Amino acid sequence: MARGGGSQERLRWSKLYTFACTRPTVLLDDEQPHSLQGPGYSRIVHCNQPGLHRKKPLNYPTNFVSTTKYSIITFLPKAIFEQFRRVANLYFLLAASLSLTPVAPFSAMSMIAPLAFVVGLSMAKEALEDWQRFMQDVKVNSRKVSVHKGEGCFGYKHWQKIRVGDIVKVEKDQFFPADLLLLSSSYEDGICYVETMNLDGETNLKVKRSLEVTLTLDDDVAFRNFTATIRCEDPNPNLYSFIGNFEYEQQVYALDPSQILLRDSKLRNTTYVYGVVIFTGHDNKVMQNATQSPSKRSRIEKKMDKIIYILFTFLVLISLISSIGYAVMTKFGMPHWWYLHPDETSYIYNASNPTLSGFFHLVTALILYGYLIPISLYVSIEVVKVLQATFINQDLHMCDGEIGNPAQARTSNLNEELGQVDTILSDKTGTLTCNQMDFLKCSIAGVSYGLGSSEVEIAAVKHFASEASGTSEQHSSTQDFWEDSKGRFGSSEIEFENGNACKVEKPQKPAKKSFSFDDDRLMHGNWKKEPNAGTILLFFRTLALCHAAIPEPNEKTGGFTYEAESPDEGAFLIAAREFGFEFCKRTQSSVFIRERYSPFEDPLEREFKVLNLLEFNSKRKRMSVIMRDETGQILLLCKGADSIILDKLSKNGRIYETETIKHLNEYGEAGLRTMALAYRVLGESEYSDWNTKFLKAKTTIGPDRELELEQVSDMIERDLILVGATAVEDKLQKGVSQCIDKLAQAGLKIWVLTGDKMETAINIGYVSLVAKDNILTQITNASQMIKLEKDPNAAFALIIDGKTLTYALEDDLKNQFLSLAVDCASVICCRVSPKQKALVTRLVKEGTGKTTLAIGDGANDVGMIQEADVGVGISGVEGMQAVMASDFSISQFRFLERLLVVHGHWCYKRIAQMVCYFFYKNIAFGLTIFYFEAYTGFSGQSVYDDWYMLLFNVILTSLPVISLGVFEQDVSSEVCLQFPALYQQGPRNLFFDWYRIFGWMGNGLYSSIVIYFLNIHIFYSQAFRAEGQTADMAAVGTTMFTCIIWAVNLQIALTMSHLTWIQHLFVWGSVATWYLFLVVYGMSSPLISGNAYQILLEALGPAPVYWAATLLATLACNIPYLAHISFQRALNPLDHHVIQEIKYYKKDVEDQHMWKRERSKARQKTKIGFTARVDAKIRLLREKFQRKVSTVNVQAQS
Repeated sequence: MARGGGSQERLRWSKLYTFACTRPTVLLDDEQPHSLQGPGYSRIVHCNQPGLHRKKPLNYPTNFVSTTKYSIITFLPKAIFEQFRRVANLYFLLAASLSLTPVAPFSAMSMIAPLAFVVGLSMAKEALEDWQRFMQDVKVNSRKVSVHKGEGCFGYKHWQKIRVGDIVKVEKDQFFPADLLLLSSSYEDGICYVETMNLDGETNLKVKRSLEVTLTLDDDVAFRNFTATIRCEDPNPNLYSFIGNFEYEQQVYALDPSQILLRDSKLRNTTYVYGVVIFTGHDNKVMQNATQSPSKRSRIEKKMDKIIYILFTFLVLISLISSIGYAVMTKFGMPHWWYLHPDETSYIYNASNPTLSGFFHLVTALILYGYLIPISLYVSIEVVKVLQATFINQDLHMCDGEIGNPAQARTSNLNEELGQVDTILSDKTGTLTCNQMDFLKCSIAGVSYGLGSSEVEIAAVKHFASEASGTSEQHSSTQDFWEDSKGRFGSSEIEFENGNACKVEKPQKPAKKSFSFDDDRLMHGNWKKEPNAGTILLFFRTLALCHAAIPEPNEKTGGFTYEAESPDEGAFLIAAREFGFEFCKRTQSSVFIRERYSPFEDPLEREFKVLNLLEFNSKRKRMSVIMRDETGQILLLCKGADSIILDKLSKNGRIYETETIKHLNEYGEAGLRTMALAYRVLGESEYSDWNTKFLKAKTTIGPDRELELEQVSDMIERDLILVGATAVEDKLQKGVSQCIDKLAQAGLKIWVLTGDKMETAINIGYVSLVAKDNILTQITNASQMIKLEKDPNAAFALIIDGKTLTYALEDDLKNQFLSLAVDCASVICCRVSPKQKALVTRLVKEGTGKTTLAIGDGANDVGMIQEADVGVGISGVEGMQAVMASDFSISQFRFLERLLVVHGHWCYKRIAQMVCYFFYKNIAFGLTIFYFEAYTGFSGQSVYDDWYMLLFNVILTSLPVISLGVFEQDVSSEVCLQFPALYQQGPRNLFFDWYRIFGWMGNGLYSSIVIYFLNIHIFYSQAFRAEGQTADMAAVGTTMFTCIIWAVNLQIALTMSHLTWIQHLFVWGSVATWYLFLVVYGMSSPLISGNAYQILLEALGPAPVYWAATLLATLACNIPYLAHISFQRALNPLDHHVIQEIKYYKKDVEDQHMWKRERSKARQKTKIGFTARVDAKIRLLREKFQRKVSTVNVQAQS
């Protein structure tokens, strides 16, 4: 295949770029390859000979990648281990084993079958969820790429079939299937553009270059006889380093990271590249940064284990009491009970050896009282969580209408954790931002242009205007401004007493993509009428010329689209075009722009000769281009961070500095990203002298080359003249601001962990600390500063880069670092590696002891997603690595609000109430068995029929509790979103703290006492039938069981706040099922029903005392709970109690003032998010207003 023929392919970028992709034109004699000796440098790759790597000693892995938790071999042992990590399952395994012995009070099948069902169902759910992960792995592994098959022929192969040594051809906008060494590209000098957003979060394109010796490998046929050997470092997780040698045609060439193309990065702005596979499968650097899929358990489940321990201790205690009582009865009572034939002894009944009999009875009691520990709890929770996950998956409010991606609960084990999150750790690029910049304002020659306003400005000014006019309510909430700002709000103006006005406007016409600027003073050629038209012209030309972008004709629009290295650059070029300065062509030595000074004039094409390009990097924080215009004048045009540019101005270049700094501060307050523009005119001799030094530094070989280039660049980038500044809006994804605001109001802390550069993540000056002692001092000083701060509205943000973070995460510093971070309103970690993201997540999780949630969209986020208590992946248009490693996936960040504030709140409360209720009903039921056994001389006799006991948890009380866990809503989803502070009930653990748990246990104890002793007292000494018969054990047991069924089902009905027809059906249907069972069971043969034959129809049904006892016991059990909740609602109501009453009495409709007041109270005070920024803006406007009033008063008095 011949090399592609686009104009961009003919450019030799090494002639333009200074730092990133140059190769010296002169090879020095002392140039040496890397020394690759010692451990860690043993990898050998035979290029174009993949078969050699399948044999020993190499035997490299395939390119198959798996993110599943289990494999076919490990599923059974790992899944069984997961199940018996649960204490209750371990207990029932022991009980099932003991049921095989003669001392068991029940049949072995009645113990083994429920355990097998519970464990089997849970394992089946785990298998299903892991199967879904496997299918997503298959989807990725089945992608195709062009691979050399021999004799210069290429064909497509699945990613998973690629081997080390394969030659692959990757085409534009495709992901790299493995870690590759770049051999050549569609550009003549082997340059290619790579987007690494999936790896490090950076949105600007990286320039990669091949070795010069492989440039001739420029088409398919060239690989017919190609062979070479690569010796390099072993697989490791470092994304930013690579050491190796390339042996080709008896020469050895040194390799560095600029030749390496990493898996999951994407080829951009380049038609194709050829590369050789170095690392495959789990050896590639992305997978080296991933950790093994962890087994996560929710906090409620862990706490359940502690409750099980408590109940098991109680079970052992009453079993000991029972066995001691039995031993005493055996020794002292049994010899006198002639009807028991005490002379017929066994090891179970032996009056001469009561200790042994007591021991065997201990085993019997442990099994008999096992109903205290609910075996069906876990399986019921599994069913409930699966149904909850189904509702999450089917929530249309979390489905992206554009791409049709719904939310997905990839594991249902952690539903309730969504309601207990304390800290969110988020990636930035792709997760919060949509990688799009909007040109909004600019400052030129000390004059600010642009009438467009940010959402913060609009909301703040509208609020302040309403206050100034006296129409604002005292407790008005800024959350209502979201709706206002979404409309086409024109302008708000506050007129002060002296006639001055504060005006904020929002463009009413639709904004163009990346250009929301609106100011007629600069548009349509009107800029020529401005006093400083010459400076404005220079400003526009700087926007159009100072970049490294490539124009590509757009056949649909007839214009150009720009392949820029960063979104900022693209926004500047679009802005320049809208102002009349269209960048239209680039050649090897020139840039062409079409200048149109008036809409009625034809554009004039101008050529500017590019002499040098000093590109942007994170250390320089600026970019310069040196060019010669059509008059022969040499200009240096520079753009960069304002803090850098302002330091490089000449004395004569600071004319507009004061006003420009003022505008920069205003733009910063509005949340805009700023950049300063400056220029310098160069003389011929000055440029010639500098260029000689520059070329010498450019061709230097060695570690000092970068430093020399920077020093030479600094020599020319000085004595600049300030032109102006730009302000662009970093477009967040749809709804991100609202989402962050609601999450902040819900009391959640938000950390941003990004691979982006510092200046991309935050627009403030920053000094990087590299000495460990300095870091400790800085942390100490910062902590002291926060403690001494007296302003209650002061908000501190901690910003730290990856290099500093390396020290901060060491054992002797990490606790101080965490303490400082927790005290700050927000934390931003920049330039952090995937491993560091995971380490920070672990530090927050273990250091605070609270629930953490990590959210991201790329492969670089996998580590922190797996490390966090809850991992959320964004299923956007990029790779699916984050989704495959996540517990939940959503298509946009904004859906996190509903996932947490609605579903998280519901799931937490449902599971908490469900677990508490489960322990209540089992204690109420299980203790009656103990009371009866004590009443019958600790004989081991159960008062209930075996079928009753089997049906209690499986049928008669299972569906109501499942309906509680699935359908319960304390408030509706709309109210959850309106009252975000309700979410704090989860992190504060209001519904599953020890007070509430022991309260429910106490309720169960009380109910068991009432039911047992009330029934025994009623039936003990009086006839219950018309014929005068007294009750036998079957009648008493059935009546007690009826009371239990009524009491626990009425209790759950009282617990529910949201009763649907399904819940009514399950609750009252369970009661009806009990009576139906009694009828059917009683009608069966006495061989089956035994003493329960016709128990309801003939014995209990006609007896009024049976119905009276049921009614009395049911009311006696539930009246205390009813009194408790009535007292609580009247005197100490919880937040949702107040809201429920407001909604019930429709006060939210009748009294809007009260409703707004309550909504305002239901916001956690926060220093981050939209609301906090609006409040800060309001305070600034108040200060301005007060200064104006003070000035007017002074003038009036004078």
